[in-house]
Amino acid sequence: MDNSNQGKEKNILAGEKPALLIIDMVKDNLEAEHPLPITEAARKIVPPINDLIRVFREQKWPVIFSTDAYYQNDFIFTGRLRPHSLVGTRGAEIASSLDYKLEYDTWLPKPRFSAFFQTGLGKSLRDQNITLCAVAGVTTNFCVLATVLDAICHDFKTILLEDCTAAYPESNHNRTIEMYRKNPLYPLLRVTSAGEL
Repeated sequence: MDNSNQGKEKNILAGEKPALLIIDMVKDNLEAEHPLPITEAARKIVPPINDLIRVFREQKWPVIFSTDAYYQNDFIFTGRLRPHSLVGTRGAEIASSLDYKLEYDTWLPKPRFSAFFQTGLGKSLRDQNITLCAVAGVTTNFCVLATVLDAICHDFKTILLEDCTAAYPESNHNRTIEMYRKNPLYPLLRVTSAGEL
């Protein structure tokens, strides 16, 4: 397969109507009072995400914050994963360092990893004639990736934003990015930076 043009396109968004999906940038993941392994890496991607939010708002393209919304006795906490982002708690709120504006943006709590799982996101995007999803947030190899793959499954072209996503350790992020940089779904699924976008 020849992906020699990947990364060289002049206008990735030509003819597209994009939406920006920002995954799990919540207080539990970003605030220092109860740091998680992802906290430092998540904080580093806030500036490029905020830059993209500004551009999307200027273009009147949708910005959607999709965040974990779990219950204390949730099935996923019966394994090694410890409870976090619990419904109704401060930790499940969008981190204050993100440029979230209620009057412009959509906040979509999600009961599992993908922003598309039991949220109605696919229908909402189709109702707005969205053709492409740009995905940012944490973590690259779990909730971000689940959202990226579900976006493709819902027939949206998708961009995994390499400089607006993070995982712990960083090697998990790098491996995931490299795995999808050259993939058989290109150009429906591509990896690029916010600047290139």
